[in-house]
Amino acid sequence: MKIGPKYKIARRLKAPVFEKTQSQKYVLSESRKTREKKGKKGAMTDYGRQLLEKQKARYSYLLTESQFLNYVEAAMALKVVKNADALFENLETRLDNVVLRLGLCNTRGGARQLVSHGHIFVNGKRVSRPSYRVSIGDIIKIRDLSLGKGVFATLDERLKTLTAPAWLSLDAGKKEGKVTAMPRSQGAELLFDMKSVLEFYSR
Repeated sequence: MKIGPKYKIARRLKAPVFEKTQSQKYVLSESRKTREKKGKKGAMTDYGRQLLEKQKARYSYLLTESQFLNYVEAAMALKVVKNADALFENLETRLDNVVLRLGLCNTRGGARQLVSHGHIFVNGKRVSRPSYRVSIGDIIKIRDLSLGKGVFATLDERLKTLTAPAWLSLDAGKKEGKVTAMPRSQGAELLFDMKSVLEFYSR
């Protein structure tokens, strides 16, 4: 997926949706610019707000418009009250996202590349599709033959300080994780409002 200038996109969305825009230096810089521009723009319309939230969500997961739309349509097709939870669950249980959440890689793009290049096993079998959806009980680990590669040079140090989400368990010694439950948007630290995302596509 071609992204474009990440700092510019994050500034437009007013959210640090990329890893490189989550540094202390960037946050302080944007805070200063926000104070300087305060009061220069009028109130945002509902459509504008919903579009902004949709873009935040899409870039957070590094998905194209068509890929993201497929997830939205699948969630909205379910005859359930909480479509937002269904959408969040489908996005979070992507294999590339789980690799990121477990700290096996420190960027989403890197996690996607690890999966695509066959470095990740699920239940003992190599899976090279980043969109592969994990289920409760699945065990995700790095292929043993891949552990000597430079990309994993700082993995041990990273895993020492990592706190995995409540729906995942991490065994830092074995460098593997397990899906223990389904993710829920309630209580999760999100950069976007899932309800507004669905409202955008419901117009």
